[in-house]
Amino acid sequence: MKPAEPKPYLKIGDAARLAGVSASVIRSWESLGLIRPQRTASRYRLYTTEDVKLLKRARFLRKVRGLNAAAIMQLLKREGLSPKPNHGASAVGAHLRQLRLRRGLSLAHVAKAVGISLGFVSALERSHMTASVGTLRKLARFYKTNILDFFEAGESNSRVVPPEQRKVLEAGPGVRMELLAWGNTVMEPHLFRIAAHAGSGESYTHEGEEFLYVLQGELRLSVQEVEYRLKPGDSFYFESATPHRWFNPGRTETRVLWVNTPPTF
Repeated sequence: MKPAEPKPYLKIGDAARLAGVSASVIRSWESLGLIRPQRTASRYRLYTTEDVKLLKRARFLRKVRGLNAAAIMQLLKREGLSPKPNHGASAVGAHLRQLRLRRGLSLAHVAKAVGISLGFVSALERSHMTASVGTLRKLARFYKTNILDFFEAGESNSRVVPPEQRKVLEAGPGVRMELLAWGNTVMEPHLFRIAAHAGSGESYTHEGEEFLYVLQGELRLSVQEVEYRLKPGDSFYFESATPHRWFNPGRTETRVLWVNTPPTF
């Protein structure tokens, strides 16, 4: 069974136009918990095609059936269309909060040390936002932990990992990291799924070495400010201590087999 394809992200104006409702209606439904969009670090709402499907159904129930928001939510839940919580984001947020409280640190202290805003740190811990790969690695380095902890991948796994059993981490809007092996490993292999115009954020570094192989789409990789344009079939190797960042410049999803060694941090 193949994992579901990541959906493209839409801004609130596009989602409103496709669903046939106003942006203000979408915001009011969000405040009631009827819709749960993702948000960027700048607090912009991002919607998937599944969100639009839910909005269209809610509009029909309101306009044709005359239901209020509470009744719409109950019916959507029975139909299996109610918004599902982002368990990956919840796990990361709870883990970051535990790490901070265990050390007796304030939100302001963490924000200053890592170089991100206090509001963003707070939103991450409350699972209202997802962090980019670069930010996750900075937080892991600050807490002297392993980014694999964010996957809840402490237990060992069998030699064979079917696609549906992969550990998954949503690393910011449009970036999905699927862990391909975990446990007592000397390598950290991922399948990166990068939506159009999504990327790692700012440059970051860590210990070790990296190898990547582009399976599908395009990847713009910048290593020590030298930019490389990679296409399907291209492979690349570099030392992780070199500042690097990456971005999908294309219009379709990019898939990359990405291996770090040793496991990061």
